[in-house]
Amino acid sequence: MTVANPGVPAGKTKVLIIDDSALVRSLMSAIVDSQPDMCAVGAAPNPLVAREMIRALDPDVLTLDVEMPKMDGIEFLDRLMRLRPMPVLMVSSLTERGADVTLRALELGAVDFVTKPKIGIAEGLNGSASDIVDKIRIAARARVRRKAPTGAGAPRKRIERSGYSGTEKLILVGSSTGGTEALREMLLDFPPDCPGTLITQHMPAGFTKSFALRLDSLCRISVKEAEHGERVLPGHAYIAPGDRHLSVARSGANYVTQLSDEPPVNRHRPSVEVLFRSGARCVGGNAFGIMLTGMGKDGAQAMVELRQSGAWTIAQDEASCVVFGMPKEAIALGAVEEVLPLGEIAGQVFKRLGAAGMRATRV
Repeated sequence: MTVANPGVPAGKTKVLIIDDSALVRSLMSAIVDSQPDMCAVGAAPNPLVAREMIRALDPDVLTLDVEMPKMDGIEFLDRLMRLRPMPVLMVSSLTERGADVTLRALELGAVDFVTKPKIGIAEGLNGSASDIVDKIRIAARARVRRKAPTGAGAPRKRIERSGYSGTEKLILVGSSTGGTEALREMLLDFPPDCPGTLITQHMPAGFTKSFALRLDSLCRISVKEAEHGERVLPGHAYIAPGDRHLSVARSGANYVTQLSDEPPVNRHRPSVEVLFRSGARCVGGNAFGIMLTGMGKDGAQAMVELRQSGAWTIAQDEASCVVFGMPKEAIALGAVEEVLPLGEIAGQVFKRLGAAGMRATRV
């Protein structure tokens, strides 16, 4: 166990590092301490030691390894978010199991995650230093909520039908930090006959397939990682693969997906900007554009174009966002028709779709 000098200058974010690897603890501490606005107040080799250090040091943010001895990171996170919720950044391995466990951690309340390679750990972590400290800063400002006991809360009101039988409508969704859980909550409300849905969630390669499979097992619609050139079907959601841009195009009367390896946009690949701009270009008034929780401004300018093309645009409200960044930027640019709590977004989309279906029937 390593404990830093408790005399932390005011205004610095206090970070506690929890990892069973002494090398990782040392590297992470050095990365944190290299920043003027944060400091590593301690480093623990396992959650049992960390529990005492949390009490003694009162950190602002934890970085937590997924797999550790004595008590794994998931079990510790589950207990922590029930008893003392606080911002947690998971440190995950780039493996299929690492992806599955990391998604479970996000479900339990972790703000975000960074990845570490199985080999070349020093080079990998040092190469990701700017990403790590950016995510620590975001985590320090994120809204963290106490995890409710399983089964608690009001029962979910299911939307049984979309009320729209055509194929020309599309739903386009952008999200980042906090988005994996926001998407899960929103898509659980989608009925089986919903319009085709395209999603760009900022996530690295190797995680989006596991994320899509997880959503597919929970939702009434089919959810998959997008492939290039496939027809967009009602009742299906397509998630941009990590490290590839997703856009929509027309092929005759159908919409099809397009993937590209073009350079990052707004520092992101996949980028929400790319998806929304393609929607403005070839879907227009038949699109619903939805901006969910996330840091930064990716997609905000393209959402202006989407609204100007006739699409109906919605942003998640500040109170229900983990990070009110991307929605705030879109609202500030005048890109948003409605600002709604997360739990009301699906209902409003399908209310409007139902009204559109009624008008089409009368015509």
